[in-house]
Amino acid sequence: MGLTKMPKHRVCIAENVAIEKATEDFRKLLNEELQRVKEISQGDGSEKIDFSTLDKLIIGVIAGDGIGPIITRVAVKVLEAALYEEISSGSVEIRQIDGLTIENRLEKGESVPKDVLDEIKKCHVLLKGPTETPKGGSKSGDMRSANVTLRAELDLFANVRPVKVPEKNIDWMFFRENTEGEYVLGSRGVEIPDLFAVDFKVISNAGTERIARAAMEYAVKAGKHKIAVVTKANIIKKCDGNFSRICHEVAEDFPSLELEDYYVDIMAAKMIDEGAQSKFEVFVMPNLYGDILTDEAAQIQGGVGTAGSANIGSRYAMFEAIHGSAPRMIESGRGEYANPSSLIKAAAMMLEHTGRIEAASKIEAVLAKSESKRKEGLTAEKFGDWFCEELARM
Repeated sequence: MGLTKMPKHRVCIAENVAIEKATEDFRKLLNEELQRVKEISQGDGSEKIDFSTLDKLIIGVIAGDGIGPIITRVAVKVLEAALYEEISSGSVEIRQIDGLTIENRLEKGESVPKDVLDEIKKCHVLLKGPTETPKGGSKSGDMRSANVTLRAELDLFANVRPVKVPEKNIDWMFFRENTEGEYVLGSRGVEIPDLFAVDFKVISNAGTERIARAAMEYAVKAGKHKIAVVTKANIIKKCDGNFSRICHEVAEDFPSLELEDYYVDIMAAKMIDEGAQSKFEVFVMPNLYGDILTDEAAQIQGGVGTAGSANIGSRYAMFEAIHGSAPRMIESGRGEYANPSSLIKAAAMMLEHTGRIEAASKIEAVLAKSESKRKEGLTAEKFGDWFCEELARM
């Protein structure tokens, strides 16, 4: 017996009900975003940590999923070698934080379980391995990314990613807005079932101002002069148009800087144009564009396995590799050969952030000569042993 088509009037009623529900969901979303933006504008009252005054620096470590535990073990081994004296004296503690696995998150139905978040907030900085995010369309697809949740809960508004290729005269610093854009609302879209879906993007004045100011303050401090503002303001006129406008308004406080607007598609092309690469210094952009372009930049540097990432807020900071958990490597039995360089780079960035410049510089120096060693096909563990031996010689 064939399926009977639903009468037209019943279809219209069902569509109207779906529209009303979507409208109500959107109203709720707008009210929540309004409250969030008010909180950003008012500030959370947090003061930046003066790491030089701490009796003990607590470094939280999250292993993550897939190749995460493999590369995290190596990064921790490197940290222990670089900070041997401070760890021995008790002025640094490396604290393992369990529970941010995909299995535990799915079981509890939370992208970051509350008990895990409580432990994270007891640390000063966080070194985090990659975590798995269920993809949309799956049974658990609405679960938010752990990274997105942590960035929101800890207000880590600036994602900072350096890329250097000396032989190509590339010395880039990316400032990616970290708590807004498509990512903060990526799991909050609405749909009219079996017809269409709508996802959302949000960019606030306050959120844009603080990422723009962070990028420009860095540029002045680092002796840079050129800021590339990357958007798609010719198409996304409200969100991206405001992002560009606010960046230029903030730049009025930094007369030594030169701002130039680029559309994200053109910038993707310019970044692989060898004649243009050396012209860029500092980039500032919304969340999604920053995610895509920094992966492209990392590939130019030598691959996503070479790039670390800092997530900076007014109180907390989290450091991680820019790549994911690489489930295919695990499935194929090649996980032990994962490249830990990205997380080691993140560890160096973390040490620099906490004022441990000498230790960070030593790690960077070994990283600079590690590519040939990686080409020998060492396991992550053996690469870590070699790395620590090199540190010991310095």
